Amino acid sequence: MTTARRLAAANIGFAVAAFGIAAGMALMQAVSRANLELPWRSPQMYYLSVTAHGVLMALVFTTFFIMGLGVVFTTHALDRPLRWPRLAWASFWVALVGTLAALWAIFWGKATVLYTFYPPMQAHPAFYLGLTLLVVGSWIWSAVIIATYRAWRAEHRETPAPLAVFGMLATIVVWLISTVGVAAEMLLQLIPWSLGWTKTVDPLLARMLFWYFGHPLVYFWLLPAYVVWYTVLPKVSGGKLFSDPLGRMVFALFILLSTPVGFHHQFMDPGISSGWKLLHTFNTLGIIFPSFVTAFTVVASLEIAGRSRGATGWFDWLGKLPWGDPLVSSVLLSMLLFAVGGFGGAINASYGMNSMIHNTAWVQGHFHLTVGSAVALTFMGTAYWLVPKLVRRELELSLLAKVQPYLWFAGMLLFSISNHITGLMGMPRRIYDPSYQGSAIAEAWGGLTGLSALGGLFLFISSAFFLLVMLGTVLAGRPTADTTVAFAEPLEGQPAKRILFDRLGLWIVAAIVLVLIAYAYPLAQHLQMPRFGSPGFRPF
Repeated sequence: MTTARRLAAANIGFAVAAFGIAAGMALMQAVSRANLELPWRSPQMYYLSVTAHGVLMALVFTTFFIMGLGVVFTTHALDRPLRWPRLAWASFWVALVGTLAALWAIFWGKATVLYTFYPPMQAHPAFYLGLTLLVVGSWIWSAVIIATYRAWRAEHRETPAPLAVFGMLATIVVWLISTVGVAAEMLLQLIPWSLGWTKTVDPLLARMLFWYFGHPLVYFWLLPAYVVWYTVLPKVSGGKLFSDPLGRMVFALFILLSTPVGFHHQFMDPGISSGWKLLHTFNTLGIIFPSFVTAFTVVASLEIAGRSRGATGWFDWLGKLPWGDPLVSSVLLSMLLFAVGGFGGAINASYGMNSMIHNTAWVQGHFHLTVGSAVALTFMGTAYWLVPKLVRRELELSLLAKVQPYLWFAGMLLFSISNHITGLMGMPRRIYDPSYQGSAIAEAWGGLTGLSALGGLFLFISSAFFLLVMLGTVLAGRPTADTTVAFAEPLEGQPAKRILFDRLGLWIVAAIVLVLIAYAYPLAQHLQMPRFGSPGFRPF
């Protein structure tokens, strides 16, 4: 268990460091988008910061935090050490070396390709090789978690896996299926192309492979947050989990539906028939259902907690919840923001409405409400609860920890709502100069970009509070012996037998079949078309 604790601390520590750098990059973008004249402001610096922020937040912070969380939840819920501890440490070092290589390419101006790294924009080979190693490190971690679970399963043939472990296994399955796409893109296209082994690249094929991976990536982030909502939040709130079987159903449905949704990101792309886009639309809308079930189950669990604290009316249980606990407030506020972002996601997945908001500021407003809130804010709240147990020190600067989630909530509302509005007004995303050299249309959204920058400032201050609490806890927190990681008890008691949703093999097979239906023919059709490759372009 000591090995697991140290490994989890290393993963989460590096995740927090990546988060801190990414927060600085985000502030640079926000003030630049407000068109403020600053001495360092330039197109090159702006797009470098966009790339660094996206890679660090979306790929590095999330992956390392999830690996640390998975180690803790697996070892504590199964009450056994990691199966292959040396290989587990290898996963950390491989991912770390890969991350450093990618960051070298970004900060030395050799990989200004944004986190989606769309060709024909071309990066230094170190960028592609580094991100590939990050994924390989996560695969090794996945193998360790699966091996640990299988060792436990050999001794507990018909006992349902603890829900925390089941949720992490669902996360791993989604990740392993989806990363096939980005691995193919890297190994067959981008790495040989960046090394000069091939002269051209197929941009549309690269986009198809990326979005095979890119949208399931969202659920790789989201599912561990759901694990916290289901298994930790009710316990910390003083209640019980409303329904264990509903949680298992949700995770099984994410295994089934997460991957065959990528074409809804390519509604505006040529070369993909409308029929396949429609199929992916249905799958995308279908995956909203488990999130609705999660909202019902988690809110019901919170009501149980509130009533256990003395609430008797219809809604007074909300006031009985421990809003001063930074884990509880972080998750509750992240859920509120996620609800707003979820409705925007339904618009993104609808062909007609997507054509209106595609590639506008609406999109960045949307994913900051979802990923930037449901995931990032939940992870920060989880860190307040978990890091003291890993480093065996009490949480330091607790007042900052209590204030920080509310600052994030206010900043995210200012930032995201203003971006939604400017997106509807036609403002593109990923632009350095929102004034369009004095365009009358652009002047109409000038005040809103300033409001967005104010939201970015709030978010940066909130991030700084989070980092100060983490540093203060590690460096100056008082020693504590409390390393207990406890999970919520289901209202109906622990399940005694495995149910249909526990049959992971069945859901994996069904998911692979659905992926083949959704992708095999359109990919084969694309490969048979006359295709014209593109040379690489490096804008800076």
